[in-house]
Amino acid sequence: MAASSISGSAIAAFKSAGIAPHSGDLKLTNFRQCSLTSGRVRSVQLRHSLNSNRGSRSFFSSSGVKVQVAAVEQASIEATKSVVAPVVVVTGASRGIGKAIALTLGKAGCKVLVNYARSSKEAEEVCKEIEMCGGQALLFGGDVSKEADVELMIKTAVDAWGTVDILINNAGITRDGLLMRMKTSQWQDVIDLNLTGVFLCTQAAAKIMMKKKKGRIINIASVVGLVGNVGQANYSAAKAGVIGLTKTVAKEYASRNINVNAVAPGFIASDMTSKLGGDIEKKILETIPLGRYGQPEEIAGLVEFLALNPASSYITGQVLTIDGGMVM
Repeated sequence: MAASSISGSAIAAFKSAGIAPHSGDLKLTNFRQCSLTSGRVRSVQLRHSLNSNRGSRSFFSSSGVKVQVAAVEQASIEATKSVVAPVVVVTGASRGIGKAIALTLGKAGCKVLVNYARSSKEAEEVCKEIEMCGGQALLFGGDVSKEADVELMIKTAVDAWGTVDILINNAGITRDGLLMRMKTSQWQDVIDLNLTGVFLCTQAAAKIMMKKKKGRIINIASVVGLVGNVGQANYSAAKAGVIGLTKTVAKEYASRNINVNAVAPGFIASDMTSKLGGDIEKKILETIPLGRYGQPEEIAGLVEFLALNPASSYITGQVLTIDGGMVM
């Protein structure tokens, strides 16, 4: 139930009337950089010693250098053990953007809870891929529009890993149709999952983050929440609501050192976009100044920056569009 890049019904809306784009501790990154830098410094020192020694070849093969190299390697291992990997919850992580985010953060060394609603096999594959890269992953099937499921999801992460450091609200659905024909159920289904789900997950995770006065929350919105779209009154309203919620929560939790931001994707490549006809694809690409679709990994890269990079610690309450220039 990941927030899809573009849905079949959204494409239908584009055909008929418009455009339907995307229907989202630091210590680990720091350590990796510092570890590499430290290694380089010691390497320079060793080379200097070698160059200043007349018998450089014999010196290199001596036990003294081996001891120094062993010491560097052991220090690196001990430092790795001392680093606490951030715990991340990613909703709607079985496919699309959610999958890319889960894999990116997992490969970066995070412990990732992979949430899904129906796509259990796909979610299992995401977990396996994270583990194959040396990461840790938990599988959790649940509907984030239901409070009980959300509470159990957060509890599962805390029971397994002790905390929640980062929340990625990505789960979402579309139920497209013109307003005059839209059924109440179509409206409510989208609002319940795409907006109320974000509220419930944010509230539950923030309780954990508040206690330690530290956390990152990243909401996957959409450019549709900024500019609207024909045939997506429900989806546009939900994503606009997510943007407003993001700004409010950022203000409320700033004093607790919790950063809250939203990422608003445009047209992102998916199985659906690959099946578009040439004429429709041409019309879509003409609306994108960069002239191409975005890739899920590009969204994931931005999310990784907001979630893990120390340079993002002064960013909160912002909506970052990643749409090839569609919305300027």
